[in-house]
Amino acid sequence: MQQAEIGIIGGSGLYAMPGLTGVHEVKVETPFGDPSDAFVLGELEGRKVAFLARHGRGHRILPSELNFRANIYAMKKLGVERILSVSAVGSLKEEHKPTDFVIPDQFIDRTFHRVSTFFGDGIVGHVSFGDPVCGVLGKTLAKACEQESLAAKLGGTYVCMEGPQFSTRAESNLYRSWGADVIGMTNLQEAKLAREAELCYATVAMVTDYDCWREGHDSVTIEEIVAVLHQNAANAAKMVKAAVANMPKERTCACTSALKYAVLTDPKVIPAATREKLDLLLGKYLNEAKG
Repeated sequence: MQQAEIGIIGGSGLYAMPGLTGVHEVKVETPFGDPSDAFVLGELEGRKVAFLARHGRGHRILPSELNFRANIYAMKKLGVERILSVSAVGSLKEEHKPTDFVIPDQFIDRTFHRVSTFFGDGIVGHVSFGDPVCGVLGKTLAKACEQESLAAKLGGTYVCMEGPQFSTRAESNLYRSWGADVIGMTNLQEAKLAREAELCYATVAMVTDYDCWREGHDSVTIEEIVAVLHQNAANAAKMVKAAVANMPKERTCACTSALKYAVLTDPKVIPAATREKLDLLLGKYLNEAKG
């Protein structure tokens, strides 16, 4: 039985989802270990949703420590078809001011120590990732921002860095020379794994401050950033509610069949343990090949 159809991943500042009714929590077991926290299930705007605090409640988990595979697999296991991600970012352009939202459609990977695929252990697969977020979902988020009179840009490039330290000034200026819009530490692995799980994924990057490229950046205090985080979280909650209300009932995008031609491994040589572990994701294709 489908327990949720829309997943919400809350980042820094958004640790709960206001407006949920019929709320209950579930702990989801996965072959990849434990997700960041228990999932909060409920209804929002008449739709079944599952909320996950990305860093755990109390903000306990470093970006590099996140079990991205468990988080996305658990969403799939709950029946989720679309994931709305919300995260805090630094701005790489003057035009993206603190409290502004950016809905990126591209990523640059600057991470080094993260597992970002369900494949391996005897099975090889390659999904298309030229357009790393769901266009339909991105437009739905942009429309929700417009309805709520929130400053938002649809499109842009998100640099995903390893962290937990922020950029050096030389790095920040390098990313600006690439034309990137915002910088964060979490969203790329989620997007890759969501694509492999055939889930629609899009993110709202909430600007908390300008990255260190900007003169005067060092005078920004933690108190000021936390104040922006709280304002962003309130705006994000309004945006998510509007996006859920506007969400199309049916999925017609290519996300739904991302794995159709992805697996290169002969099904006869896939280890039984790997086949079992990935049955939730690949069962329909492997069973077709087997039959």
